[in-house]
Amino acid sequence: MYKRLLIVGFLIILALSLSAKPRIVILATGGTIAGSASGAAQASYQPGVLSIQQIIASVPDIEQLAELKGIQVCNISSQNMEERIWLELFKTIDNLFTHDLCDGVVITHGTDTMEETAYFLNLTVRHTKPIVITGAMRPATSLSADGPFNLYNAVALASSPEAQNRGVMVVMNDYILSADDVTKTNTVNPNAFSCPNYGPLGIMRDGLPIFFRESPFRHTASSEFNITNIVSLPKTEIIYSYAFASDVAINAIVDSGADGIVVAGVGHGNYNRAISKGLEKAFARGIMVVRSSRIAAGGVDQAAEEYDTRWPVSYNKNPQKARILLMLALTKSKDSKEIQRIFKEY
Repeated sequence: MYKRLLIVGFLIILALSLSAKPRIVILATGGTIAGSASGAAQASYQPGVLSIQQIIASVPDIEQLAELKGIQVCNISSQNMEERIWLELFKTIDNLFTHDLCDGVVITHGTDTMEETAYFLNLTVRHTKPIVITGAMRPATSLSADGPFNLYNAVALASSPEAQNRGVMVVMNDYILSADDVTKTNTVNPNAFSCPNYGPLGIMRDGLPIFFRESPFRHTASSEFNITNIVSLPKTEIIYSYAFASDVAINAIVDSGADGIVVAGVGHGNYNRAISKGLEKAFARGIMVVRSSRIAAGGVDQAAEEYDTRWPVSYNKNPQKARILLMLALTKSKDSKEIQRIFKEY
């Protein structure tokens, strides 16, 4: 599938090379922005129905911003996102930028795992050109659908010279959000995304970005992770901590052959005795463990008295982001001090 997409991409982008406008490629993966419901005010809908061509056609004036070409990578609800699609997105974007076939990339994506795809690409696509991810909380057929304006803003941002070398960005509800901190904070409201630790990078206003800050972490062109020849990533899992949690889940993960485990701890990354015994079993088997927290903001550092020096901590990374960083870190090292260094820098 990747070869077919690449050939199609090369052919359709060739015509853009003489354009005075920015050349933006939209990679579509499905989600609510491509969704359809039977009624304009109906809450239930079918995601991943419309094609990227239909979505582009629904946005007034969008083609005044840039020369646009769409590539349909897949058309799924994002809870079904797969590793192979991540690798396909990485390879496609890397080739587009390496061969100077576009000036920026926009990805349309379901909101459920949008933050995870954004962070994965933030760590792996080693280029300075803009990558902007967007989606919708209401399907395309909805009254006051938010997808068209989100896509307009995403293309406008990807077309802006100010978007260069800022890492992968998420644009939702006029906010520009950094991949390293963005998370979904509401299940249904259009104002569903925030950066709980550092706040938004900026806002979109009248088709232009206004930036408040930059990301303090390594990303994209400064990343040390090279996955060009990787066909599968180390297996990492998340164990959720809660009051009187049993050892069933942690023992199952340890016995499954996992390479790494992220603990979504209570409070400052804490866990009970049952999980602790399972982690001792993981340590004995050489499985890397990273402590994170199920709390949205504040992170986990090395200052708490509960800190176990054998386990790296995630700092500001939530469990789902810590899992991604751990799987990439394990492609380079299995040393806990080196992995802790990586978590400090990314």
